[in-house]
Amino acid sequence: MSLSDPIRFRRLAAGACLIAAPVLYVAGVVLDPALRLGGGDTAGVYGRHLEQVSISAAVLHWSWVLLIPGIIGMIHLVRHRAVLLGHVTGGIALLGVVNFSALMLGDYFYARLERSLPPAEGAALADQAFADPGLVFGFQIPGFAGILGLFALGLVLAYCRKAPWWAPFAMVLGIFGAPVFPVGTVVGGLLYLAGAGVIGLRIVRMSDAEWAAQPEGNLARTR
Repeated sequence: MSLSDPIRFRRLAAGACLIAAPVLYVAGVVLDPALRLGGGDTAGVYGRHLEQVSISAAVLHWSWVLLIPGIIGMIHLVRHRAVLLGHVTGGIALLGVVNFSALMLGDYFYARLERSLPPAEGAALADQAFADPGLVFGFQIPGFAGILGLFALGLVLAYCRKAPWWAPFAMVLGIFGAPVFPVGTVVGGLLYLAGAGVIGLRIVRMSDAEWAAQPEGNLARTR
């Protein structure tokens, strides 16, 4: 793969990122000491495992970041049909992924507050910060809206016959199921990898000519 070949590089980068993102996501979940408890009272857990939190939060951050090239590649696939829907759903998905990536910083604050203060007090202070209206409406809600945007974009791809119908369902179920350790992590992780991976593999395996093909008459139609 040559970095000077824009068509091939962008195609392979988009496809590879759709495959890599679920792998990093599951790895980040497994490394998270609080999620590994499988529920219950997790106050103080982050404070006792600063190193694990540091790694897991960074890995989860990059699992969201790598989705960005993948989503851009998914949008690129719907340039012949349902163009408007692809742009709208893809835009929402991109904004959501960016916000979820930013939310991973919260793990570092929880860890340090729980280490520096009595665990319950530190966790309560971090909870107050995450309940701030600016954080809720500026980060959390847009983040979850972005997951719905990703699901809708997957449905658009299925409508355009660029992805199997089950792929968007598998992606969303996997994203929300993987944090439920341990069964949800295994099942959800496989679902997420299957849904995103099947789209990523299609992008990787398609020819450069197919990837670069323009709509007939260079006019994209929405139907």
